[in-house]
Amino acid sequence: MLGKGSVRMLGWSAATILLLLSVITPLSIITFCLLMIPVIVQFVKLDTKRFLLHYGVSLAIVYVLTSLVLGGWAGILLVSMSLFFLPPVIQMGNLYKKRAPARTVLTVGTVTLLAEFLLSLVVSYMFGLNLIDKIKQFMQESINTLPEQLKGMIALDQDVLIQLMSQMLPLYMIGISLVLVVIAHWLSRKILNRSGEGIPAFKPMREWMLPRSFVWYYMIALFMEFFVKDTNSIFFTILINLLPLLTAAFAIQALAFLFFVAHTNRWNRTLPIAGIVLLLFFPPAYFIFSMLGVFDVAFPIRERMTRK
Repeated sequence: MLGKGSVRMLGWSAATILLLLSVITPLSIITFCLLMIPVIVQFVKLDTKRFLLHYGVSLAIVYVLTSLVLGGWAGILLVSMSLFFLPPVIQMGNLYKKRAPARTVLTVGTVTLLAEFLLSLVVSYMFGLNLIDKIKQFMQESINTLPEQLKGMIALDQDVLIQLMSQMLPLYMIGISLVLVVIAHWLSRKILNRSGEGIPAFKPMREWMLPRSFVWYYMIALFMEFFVKDTNSIFFTILINLLPLLTAAFAIQALAFLFFVAHTNRWNRTLPIAGIVLLLFFPPAYFIFSMLGVFDVAFPIRERMTRK
């Protein structure tokens, strides 16, 4: 007779199987973001041998089912996809077991996933497959499928646009890694805490504060933007990836400041929520918010507000 714990783990194995199978359906964008969650839960709740048994059986079932319907290539693809996410799962799971701070979990998980993306580019290049060229080709084909009216709205020449987008590949990889790890952490923590685990949460947003050194990085990047004009230089590539990241980081810092102001003055959350809505629907506000975030980090504004 299976206990409740064993039944739950079988349920998470079934979830792993269903999520992997759904990657080849129209729901792929949603389920792709959830692939790590059942594996994280099993890694934290089970010992190593039982985890490997559940995980191995799940992958075997996925391989057999997809191979029977679509062929062996589909089974290999889905199994490889799951194995790709295993290193960040193990890293995050180990940190959960040690009750590490949420910030550490997020950082380690993101860096691990990003390192895998970069390693994939290197390995594919070593085997004669240039993924960057493939991405450029995909972008070109995507633009060609647009209606003529939309093509006319593109301000830049298509070749220049594709070149810029390919140069921003590191930014895309960082963004994807961060989003996947944030989703995995947010849901996994809720699930694990409901099962009795004490996984630490992030600090309240009003307490978030970037390191002061980030201000210098941002100022230097903004200063360099006026002088770096060669779109083929390594400095230009660094800037077009670094500036959006720093701008977004300081914009989030500004939201943290708005939450702090609302909390300190005992207001409701209308002010920070309005800031979030503005950032979501009016992207030019990012730079204004980033400047507010810079002032929050660089100067003791909060100390003056709380000083009696």
